[in-house]
Amino acid sequence: MNSKPIHANQFLLKMFLSKPFRTIRQVKRLPFYLVDLKILAEQQATSVMPFTLGKPYPCLKEKTAQSGVADGHYFHTDLFIAQRIHANNPSTHVDIGSRIDGFVAHVASFRKIHVIDIRPLTSTISNIDFIQADIMSSVNNELQGYCDSISCLHALEHFGLGRYGDPVEYDGYIKGLAGIHTMLRPSGTFYLAVPIGPQRIEFNAHRVFSMSYLFSLLNKEYAIKACSYVDDAGKLHKNVPLDEKAISNNYGCRYGCGILEMTKK
Repeated sequence: MNSKPIHANQFLLKMFLSKPFRTIRQVKRLPFYLVDLKILAEQQATSVMPFTLGKPYPCLKEKTAQSGVADGHYFHTDLFIAQRIHANNPSTHVDIGSRIDGFVAHVASFRKIHVIDIRPLTSTISNIDFIQADIMSSVNNELQGYCDSISCLHALEHFGLGRYGDPVEYDGYIKGLAGIHTMLRPSGTFYLAVPIGPQRIEFNAHRVFSMSYLFSLLNKEYAIKACSYVDDAGKLHKNVPLDEKAISNNYGCRYGCGILEMTKK
């Protein structure tokens, strides 16, 4: 038995009344939508499948979009460092504050990962051991020298800016780095990713680090094994030379993402 037939004009009116501004913004894409709706209405008239038409839910961008987002800071960093951990196969890997639904999920698909974040995580997820803690505070004795591999990807720039419920600490990133250094064993590997460009705080979203300052901050306690970056256009540049001029120019970035692989001295 056929369900109630679709009337395109009535459906378009419903769509406009439910989401008028979205409909106006996407008016250029509406002809494609209406053509497809007409085809669906004609097919419905001859079908025995009892589907009624629910509320309008137009998805007008995807028809001409690519199959997915495969660029940008998070996409490249999460995938690239997960691949590095797979290749290096450490005994114990700890992550500090990186994306659960990105990097952490990538790593958890092939090995155990220990996650520390100031925010709670109520879900229980296979291969993820979670500890809620503020890494800017002193690291407890049980975690000192705990791991031979540690990551902090697109997280350090937030430390001490209050965005995630953390206390406001102007030098919170320095305290965070101290905690990470304490947890990592000598000769262990540290993967760090932060925004790079002219140095600034965009309160309370994040800090942006100059590459020169970042290197001066890290060179005392780590040997830089590799430097990569995501440029302002969202493209990944792997294992770039540690050229002094490029570093002083932040590899041409205004808001890029520097990705460092380091060994604790």
